[in-house]
Amino acid sequence: MARCCFYAVGTLSLLLLVTSVTLLVARVFQKAVDQTIEKNIVLRNGSETFDSWKKPPLPVYSQFYFFNVTNPEEILRGEIPRLEEVGPYTYREIRDKAEIQFGDNGTTISAVSNKTYVFVRDQSVGDARTDLIRTVNIPAVTAMEWAHQGFTQMLIRALLKAYQQNFFVTHTVHDLLWGYKDELLALIHPFKPDISPSFGLYYGRNGSNDGDYVFLTGEDNYLNFSKIVEWNGKTSLDWWATDKCNMINGTDGDTFHPLITKDETLYVFPSDFCRSLYITFSNFESVQGLPAFRFKVPEEILANTSDNAGFCTPAGNCLGSGVLNVSVCKNGAPIILSFPHFYQADEKFVSAIEGMHPNKEYHETFVDINPLTGIILRAAKRFQVNVYVRKLDGFIETGDVRTMVFPVMHVNESVLIDKETASRLKSVVNTTLIVTNIPYIVMALGVFFGLIFTWLACRGQGSMDEGTADERAPLIRT
Repeated sequence: MARCCFYAVGTLSLLLLVTSVTLLVARVFQKAVDQTIEKNIVLRNGSETFDSWKKPPLPVYSQFYFFNVTNPEEILRGEIPRLEEVGPYTYREIRDKAEIQFGDNGTTISAVSNKTYVFVRDQSVGDARTDLIRTVNIPAVTAMEWAHQGFTQMLIRALLKAYQQNFFVTHTVHDLLWGYKDELLALIHPFKPDISPSFGLYYGRNGSNDGDYVFLTGEDNYLNFSKIVEWNGKTSLDWWATDKCNMINGTDGDTFHPLITKDETLYVFPSDFCRSLYITFSNFESVQGLPAFRFKVPEEILANTSDNAGFCTPAGNCLGSGVLNVSVCKNGAPIILSFPHFYQADEKFVSAIEGMHPNKEYHETFVDINPLTGIILRAAKRFQVNVYVRKLDGFIETGDVRTMVFPVMHVNESVLIDKETASRLKSVVNTTLIVTNIPYIVMALGVFFGLIFTWLACRGQGSMDEGTADERAPLIRT
């Protein structure tokens, strides 16, 4: 009986070890989990994935920081600007998809992405409706850039003088963000209907959307989940100099495909940036106890390289690394985008302004993604709005201002998964973790029974060595 148990334990140990190795090599359970996730994470009407995509459950906050000009007269005399950062002015951003229509075979879906901003007073430094900010008069600077010479210049000069338009203006935070009626633009509007009589950095964006999108549902391939294939009726942009720069790549940044690996390059198309971007793996993170891959915008995105030459407007006119001239998609307004405080930009932009303090912790754009589900756990989209200013002959309003990229404000659009959602996601992650670790559990049992087998073998050998009393007795007795 003992001998039968001995061999049974040895056989069981061997079978368990062979089985575990086979399961690991064939990735049986990992493939089963992957196939289940690929099948479930699809934009299909009535599914939990579709409901979360249609109305994202995670709270999004936009924090606006303005740069208040403290020495306007000195700037017009050619001195370095001294700016004081004021903020944050925080808004809860409510997002939802509307006008949803499924395409043929369920592989595409069209929608608009609505956004509504609600002011959060207890997370702000002051009241956006009363706090005043002195900054560059963007409508006036834009009008001056439109009219370099001839009759148009004379007309703009007359209008600037008649309405006492100065290089700097003072408005409330609310007006600078959401819009105010500008006298100069109101006079230009009848001649250029595409120019609104009102101006605001986020004018027309509260309670509205940024255009019509067509997304892939992921039905044909999980890698295509929520990928943009069309925006405002176009499959590519027409602002930039090369086809590569005009490509619309990736998602809108709200969602990513599941089963992400750290070797991937993820693409996003933020329409307010007027171009596609990509993010790369940075490091491993843990958010609310959930594993995450941190992806960040690499420095080469805005680097002054041959790959980015197509973004230089006019062709060959590159301002330098760390900035992007988006005037081509802003009705000619000399708007320059960068990361906050010129983070990752050339030193010349930082040193030209007193009050710039680039810092990775506060100014880097990143997203922490759960690699299994592709769900965003934490993210911060950070960028800065600047104006290109210079002395313009014929316009006394510009004085002797230096040629520079002048900061106006920067934004931190952030999201963090709440504890309730994290708890639900954690149960899913833990379940899949148990399933995918079954081969290791089988292997552990095999090792356990192998140890028992070894112990039994050693014990049996010891008994054989020791022998019985008769066996130990001498052959010849005296």
